[in-house]
Amino acid sequence: MSHILQEREVRSIPELLRIRAQETPNRTAFRFPDGDGWASMSWSELNERVRRVAAGLRGVGIGSQDRVALLCSTRIDWVVADLAILTAGGATTTIYPSNTAEECAFIISDSQSKAIIVEDADQLAKIHEVADQLPGLGTIALIDGTADGVMTLDDLAERGNVEEIDSVIDSIERDHLATLIYTSGTTGRPKGVELTHDNWLYASEGSSKVGILESDDVHYLWLPLSHSMGKVLEILMIDAGVETAIDGRVDKIIENLGEIRPTLMAAAPRIFEKVHSVAVSGVRAEGGAKSKIFDWAVNVGTSASRARRSGQPVGRALGVQAAVADRLVFSKIRDRFGGRVRYFISGAAPLAEELCDFFDAAGLPVLEGYGLTESSASTFVNPPDKPRFGTVGKPLDGTEVKIADDGEILIRSRGIMRGYHGLTEETAATLQDGWLYTGDLGEVDADGYLRITGRKKELIKTSGGKYVAPSKIESMIKAASPYVSNALVHGDRRKYCVALVTLDPDAVANWAQTHEVANDVEAVAKMPEMVASIDAAVDEVNSKLASYETIKKVSILPAEFAVETGELTPSMKVKRNVVEERNADLLDSMFDPADTFS
Repeated sequence: MSHILQEREVRSIPELLRIRAQETPNRTAFRFPDGDGWASMSWSELNERVRRVAAGLRGVGIGSQDRVALLCSTRIDWVVADLAILTAGGATTTIYPSNTAEECAFIISDSQSKAIIVEDADQLAKIHEVADQLPGLGTIALIDGTADGVMTLDDLAERGNVEEIDSVIDSIERDHLATLIYTSGTTGRPKGVELTHDNWLYASEGSSKVGILESDDVHYLWLPLSHSMGKVLEILMIDAGVETAIDGRVDKIIENLGEIRPTLMAAAPRIFEKVHSVAVSGVRAEGGAKSKIFDWAVNVGTSASRARRSGQPVGRALGVQAAVADRLVFSKIRDRFGGRVRYFISGAAPLAEELCDFFDAAGLPVLEGYGLTESSASTFVNPPDKPRFGTVGKPLDGTEVKIADDGEILIRSRGIMRGYHGLTEETAATLQDGWLYTGDLGEVDADGYLRITGRKKELIKTSGGKYVAPSKIESMIKAASPYVSNALVHGDRRKYCVALVTLDPDAVANWAQTHEVANDVEAVAKMPEMVASIDAAVDEVNSKLASYETIKKVSILPAEFAVETGELTPSMKVKRNVVEERNADLLDSMFDPADTFS
């Protein structure tokens, strides 16, 4: 079975789905939770359901490039609704399930969405709460349950004429708007990124040429589909015709991996950091021989994997040791992921090189990639056959990259957004002569691999005039301690840098068991033993940094950052300004009174 986009000219996502349903009608497209088990849907069944809902949308007045908002978690119904909106000729306005009612109102109003599909009663309540702010919103369709005056998605599917859908698909052009994704942003007002059908087709075609998804893969999808990384995977799996198990419940990931036994999964770095921290803290909790064996296995496995990646011979002695380490430790880690994973894909934020080494030693290589919502997410990726850890890989076919004089990464390709919705000046500042000014800093090595060195707006300039890239140090701190869930480095216009860290509740539970204390994150954060452990981890990081980058003081916060409390974006990035504002007094106390902003 082939990748459609490598062999045929396709103008739109609905046309891609139509071809896939024609070529492999009976092959499983999706598996999804159903009661206590899993149900399946073939490509022909998916296509038929999509066409019926699309006809319903046409029946309630959705026309070419009209926006329809989608407020739903990652599940099969999100895919059906999104593809139906596109098949009706419309464009999907994605909304994160975690968005507040006011945030929903802004996105719906700013995008001029004419209709909305909502997941359940809780999400519907948000829309009702701000209904007086949404005079242009017409149809509301509900996926789960019923509500007075609101049609269900099944009701909507009965409102139109399916016979008209093929002509609608044929009328969709490559440059038609397909998606509006509002950047969650760590600062400022969200901007609606306009992405066309051609943008997504480019991202899928480029990814398929690298070999990211093959037809015999079993793909596990839990990422937010309202995020660009999840969206590009949605298009890629149609192109490849791959079987995907879909379930957005984060607390079910480990359980589902054992049941689904996927060959591939994409995730944000936080998932890999958490798996690593739980594994390490669990072994530390058991102590004794198991802890020593684990540490020995990690050292041996890392040495062997580094030798293989560099093209050096592993050697007989190291090879024997690596085989023992694999049998005693790493095979058990692979089993937790179902035992069939070829590799993972990581994006959205940097993953510490030490963690890449750990997972590669375990036979679970993590391929880092890079892209922005403005570039259709998929822009750079490490090739599966030649990954280079510490980089985000090479540009996709058809992507140009150059580094500006100040180090900023500039990108040009078919995947670059049409612009920011209704924001002419912001668009002109970000898109210049076809180049996307990413705001990220980086360098390209002699073999074309891109290394991200920092975020232009997040660079810290100490009062001594030295520039510090906080994200690099934050990743190193998280990798150095199995107990740290998040870190924030602070020091702009200060004499030196300090850090705030939060603790991972699962890792703390293991620590509390070992130390025979109550499993209370806030209490553990104050205990001298934990403070000493974090200080030691920061000292280890400092030994690898230039003197002006080193962390002079660290404070442990009493609770994790969370999306719900506003410290994290929906894609799990720390909102630096929010955290700094909420902890301003604490941060001030970490500096000498004589230290003033300069």
